[in-house]
Amino acid sequence: MLKPNFDPEGYVAANDHPDWNQSFYFNFYDPAHEIGGFIRIGILENREEANLWFVFFRDGRPLFTRLNMNLPYTEDRLAGGVTLAGVTVKALEPLRSASVSFDEANFKVDLKWDSILPMMDSIELSDGGEDDAFAKEMTHYHPEGTCDVTGTITLRGGEEIAIGGKGFRDLSYGPRNWDYMQHYRLAWPIFENGLSIVAVHGYATNGSDNYMRMVGKNGKWIAMTDMKETITYEDDEMTMRSGKWEVTDAEGEVHEFTSRRIFRWMFPFDTFVVTEHMMEYTLADGTKGYGLGECGFRFPWEGNGED
Repeated sequence: MLKPNFDPEGYVAANDHPDWNQSFYFNFYDPAHEIGGFIRIGILENREEANLWFVFFRDGRPLFTRLNMNLPYTEDRLAGGVTLAGVTVKALEPLRSASVSFDEANFKVDLKWDSILPMMDSIELSDGGEDDAFAKEMTHYHPEGTCDVTGTITLRGGEEIAIGGKGFRDLSYGPRNWDYMQHYRLAWPIFENGLSIVAVHGYATNGSDNYMRMVGKNGKWIAMTDMKETITYEDDEMTMRSGKWEVTDAEGEVHEFTSRRIFRWMFPFDTFVVTEHMMEYTLADGTKGYGLGECGFRFPWEGNGED
């Protein structure tokens, strides 16, 4: 959990866990242009290395992709700005606004994430206890928040696209021990009516179920008391085709929604793979939304939780 006087956007000292991680993540989708992206910088102090995801897509197809999994360690952090492989992420207003920029001959990005719902630690709000696999082995602190995403993307040939979308961002510090998690699935929709959901269900190698979950409505995040999900996969069993979710918030309101895939990309971690999707979500009353759909799998393969 967040310690007094610690800045999660600045440097947070590692403990002795070999997979200690500090990371900064951003995603967005602009339905008017059918453009979105996934950006993540991960810093592993005890391994003296860093990694980068930088993937953008349009109309369901890649626009630009840069993936670097074993970069040199950096002491820089979001608070002052950190650059890896040409990608710069920087906090503009603590926990409220941040930017992502990139400028090369074939692709240029100048985007800003401005808070809609404040960042809230889903680990703390989920209250899974000290033995919860997410809190113990995946992250000690993991605030997520919804944002308006604005700025421009410039393509090869000079086409400049004005972005006006929405997305999540998150921060993390603590272990990131992928080997402890057998499988997980995730839904992070932002609906047109303002409802936002963080729903993560994980299966640890010790056989336990684990959750990171909360519901954003009426300008704040509240706890989620129950969630049920059914995921339909493609033949590869690692790509989400669609899903059905039912979540109950702490006020007793039930939110049912479905999902369908817009785009998919895979990110490897040696004996674990994360499959990142952008999904279109639909509430039971027809209200649309967009956001992340994610799942991860430990190797050797032992299933995706749907068997």
